[in-house]
Amino acid sequence: MLLAAALAVTGCSESGGSDSSSRKAAGSAAQRGVPATGNGAAGYADRTAAPGTGATAAPKAPAAQIVRTASLTVEVRDVAKALATARAAAQDAGGYVGDENTDRDAEGHERTRVVLRVPVDRYDALLARLEGSGRLVERSAKAEDVTGQVVDVDSRIRSQRASVARVRALMDKAGSLGDVVSLESELSRREADLEALLAQQASLKDRTSLATVTLSLSSAAAPAHESADDDPGFLDALAGGWHVFVTVVRWLALALGAVLPFAAAAALLTVLWLRVVRPRLPRRAPAGAPVTAPAGPGLPVHPATPAAPAPAAGTDSAGTDSAGADGGRER
Repeated sequence: MLLAAALAVTGCSESGGSDSSSRKAAGSAAQRGVPATGNGAAGYADRTAAPGTGATAAPKAPAAQIVRTASLTVEVRDVAKALATARAAAQDAGGYVGDENTDRDAEGHERTRVVLRVPVDRYDALLARLEGSGRLVERSAKAEDVTGQVVDVDSRIRSQRASVARVRALMDKAGSLGDVVSLESELSRREADLEALLAQQASLKDRTSLATVTLSLSSAAAPAHESADDDPGFLDALAGGWHVFVTVVRWLALALGAVLPFAAAAALLTVLWLRVVRPRLPRRAPAGAPVTAPAGPGLPVHPATPAAPAPAAGTDSAGTDSAGADGGRER
């Protein structure tokens, strides 16, 4: 009986100790913020190890958002054919052709600039295909990380949508007309901000999902077959002389064309002078001709007295007068 009583007392003390230790573990777990269960620490370990049950999981890092752009300049023999190949490559990659511009320079060389948009996963394959279409002259590629912008815009859109929803809820509870008008104005402003954020989000999504490749195609220059040290021959001299002759004739024709209006004007003025102006001018009498005065009324007209002959050589006026006087005395 004494042995049985001793064994009973020992069992009761062990069960009481285990209960008190369990209560102490539950109290310490409650102080730490861990709910107590029948399993104690083992249950807590199981809950913390199982993902998605119990404590909040750490937020995942957002995926990288990269904007990829590239620029290629390639020389090809046939620009039209290379452009058709580039279009087909973009369409095969699941993209499309954007802006396109084609022109010709002064020497007749054709140049084309085209913008291609392709998915990011086909970006490198498209670049390799375009580089192999001709002789690569220039290449530049750029990768811009816009992950921060994407995350910021997404967060602002969520906040703006919640703000719009709150304003609409206040409009439903508004009791006066003034409150309704004020809330409508505020709602319009917030909806405009939300639309701007949505447009920015769509632009970022388009830039990150599709890469941009700007391709410039130009026709290759023809190789020069003439060497600088070759001596000119007879045909070269003949061709040079003909070129000089044609140039001189052309310049003479240009000079004649420039002078012809002035020559025509001078000829016209000469004809007018001879045919119209000159016949109307008064004529002058010739030198030594007698000048007769016009006859007035009642006056006789006398013929002009002939001029006295010039004295003979060797005589003078004094000798003539003395000879005449002598003859008179003799008579």
